[in-house]
Amino acid sequence: MEFVLVVVLVALLVGGFLWWRRDSADRRARALGDARAEAQRWYERLGGQVMNLHGDDPAVRQALLDAGERYNAAGSQLEQARTPQQFALARETALEGLAYIRAARTALGIDPGPELPPLAAAQGAGQLTRERQVDVQGQTFKAGPQPGRETPYYYPGGRYQGRPVPAGWYSTPWWKTALGAGAGVLGGMLIADALFSPAFADPGYGAGYQEGFGDGADHGDQGGDAGGDQAGDVGGDPGVGGDPGVGGDYASGDFGGAGGGGDFGGGDFGGGDFGGGDW
Repeated sequence: MEFVLVVVLVALLVGGFLWWRRDSADRRARALGDARAEAQRWYERLGGQVMNLHGDDPAVRQALLDAGERYNAAGSQLEQARTPQQFALARETALEGLAYIRAARTALGIDPGPELPPLAAAQGAGQLTRERQVDVQGQTFKAGPQPGRETPYYYPGGRYQGRPVPAGWYSTPWWKTALGAGAGVLGGMLIADALFSPAFADPGYGAGYQEGFGDGADHGDQGGDAGGDQAGDVGGDPGVGGDPGVGGDYASGDFGGAGGGGDFGGGDFGGGDFGGGDW
């Protein structure tokens, strides 16, 4: 009798272990499939917009060029992805490309479409709300919230050498050209200081900057992996039938919200909200 009980107990334990392994494998497979589908969805949306949008304005061409680069990069990441984390990276790249698409649509003077899920890289960077102009090492750099002849380069927001760079339009892509070593990095730091630090760019700034910078740094550190869990949905396909001459729109749907924040006034950060708010 005892032998039979032992055999039954062993059988139950083995069966439970096998069921647990199978269930874990199924959950991993579902998570991987969901991550793949999520990345593929944004990638295809980006592809439809890249193929259908056109424009001769320098700001439009540059934004579409950057979007096309992200489209190619996301496609390569999708081909090589084998884990949910790798598919999440492809999704992030596709979303960044769609941020450039929104910029191109803005430069074209048409509806940019619904908001995108927040980019993890742009967490806490904020966005420009006023035009700025500074001179650094004999060169003039401009930035502002809207595209123009002198600010044709869009940046969706991020960090350079640990410093937040807000989303907006710039006169030159200094965050790319200053990525080298030595003087290049120093030049990039000086540009960032001049453009975004009231201590350099605005003659009268108060203690709100220093306090606000700390708040922004903390906010950026807490950003972490934002975007992976905030998928959202644009609904519809970006095919034919959107805005005239652009070959499609995002259609209605739910992209998830984007962060707002305080306003960067004339040398005053308005409540000390530096990183997470607007400039």
